[in-house]
Amino acid sequence: MKDVVALGELLIDFAPVSTDESGYPTLKAQPGGAPGNFLAALQKYGCSTALLGKVGDDAFGHLLVGTLNEKGIETKGIVTDPAVFTTLAFVTLDATGNRSFSFARKPGADTCLRTDELDLSLLDDCRVFHFGTLSLTSEPARSATKAAVAYAKEHSKLISFDPNLRKPLWPSDEAAKEQIEWGLHQSDIVKISDEEIEFLWGISPEEGAQKLLTEYGVRLVYATLGPKGCHVANAQGNCEVASPSGIHVVDTTGAGDIFGGSAMSQFLRLNKAPEALTVEELRAVTRFACCAASLSTQTHGGITSVVPEADVRAIMG
Repeated sequence: MKDVVALGELLIDFAPVSTDESGYPTLKAQPGGAPGNFLAALQKYGCSTALLGKVGDDAFGHLLVGTLNEKGIETKGIVTDPAVFTTLAFVTLDATGNRSFSFARKPGADTCLRTDELDLSLLDDCRVFHFGTLSLTSEPARSATKAAVAYAKEHSKLISFDPNLRKPLWPSDEAAKEQIEWGLHQSDIVKISDEEIEFLWGISPEEGAQKLLTEYGVRLVYATLGPKGCHVANAQGNCEVASPSGIHVVDTTGAGDIFGGSAMSQFLRLNKAPEALTVEELRAVTRFACCAASLSTQTHGGITSVVPEADVRAIMG
């Protein structure tokens, strides 16, 4: 039995490590993709996981599957396709370590996952099914994602969702909003950023969290606030948790995904319904996630930047 099964992109992040005199970067290849980062944190913090997705039958695809196997993430749900290339993401960083993305994905293997390729047996015994919107940007992956969500809901699994907005991958803001709205309406647990709340509704993170609880039927909301921390809310109440201070940020790639996976790992340990967590339990879960995500920014990459639990506990105070 797996605790969490995720569906979505597995890709290579190319991060700049230096720049020559003409401004061209030297890039380092890192394993990534939001669902992969999310599962890597869960696996690191004691949960069992599996991924549904597609990579190319190429060097990077084989490397990515090998990396997940090394991390203990079940890979039998990953399809290897010789007809398409593994998706690539090129990351640029500003002076504070914040990143922007350019994608080689026209198409990338992750967008080509078909419904008939899904190993839905992985969902039969899991506790949580997790997805994001990158698998909703185009067909056939969009239909495959919606089929997996429907199957998970039919089998009474908790549904976890991260909008993970990447505007360059959408034909328009309206198309992105439509699919994000669909995802939010499916979900029990949502991790959403302050920027995504602003994009969708033009309101504050606190207002966005309450909107999701009261209008969308979401049962637990993490509204992340970038370096400031997170506002967390459920039916029992809400609180704001600050990120730890004194962290030297090198690269924020994957930090939001690692926050989500870390929070999920602590939530599952409580073995309670999402709406039943007390405010103090919300605070403890979110504090752990904020610390884990912050520590991950001290090195490049996503999947490989998850730190040991002892390191997280050491700075939680």
